[in-house]
Amino acid sequence: MPDAAQGRPGPLHLRCVFVYGTLRAGQANDITRLAPAPRLLGTARVRGRLYHLGGYPGLVLGGAGWVHGEVYAARPALEVLLEEIEMIYPPQSDEYTKRQLRVEVALVAGGRAELSCLCYAYNPVHLQGAPRIPGGDWVNREGEVGP
Repeated sequence: MPDAAQGRPGPLHLRCVFVYGTLRAGQANDITRLAPAPRLLGTARVRGRLYHLGGYPGLVLGGAGWVHGEVYAARPALEVLLEEIEMIYPPQSDEYTKRQLRVEVALVAGGRAELSCLCYAYNPVHLQGAPRIPGGDWVNREGEVGP
């Protein structure tokens, strides 16, 4: 994490965020285009199932499958913006919930780590027959939609 002694925010000012859909690099809501810009820590995966909801995916946590994504170090101001994108504040929808979970990360700097990350999980009551993405990867789904 950045070092406050070098004029950058220290670990207490940053939070790890796991993104798996439109917030991934190169996607419609690319997190790297938001301000304040986050720092990519690495690629990651969590246990869960990914569903195709039209223009975006929904992650339902748990189970034997893996959902693939990226982990970023983000400042609190970016977290506020992410909450607006995911509409998790009242009186908005309860479609997504903000969760804190352990994520397996292949670090950009090399090696692997398990990090505690913020994640926006999908509320399964809203699935309404949405097709599953069996490979668990929104970016590399290429027609991968299953029951």
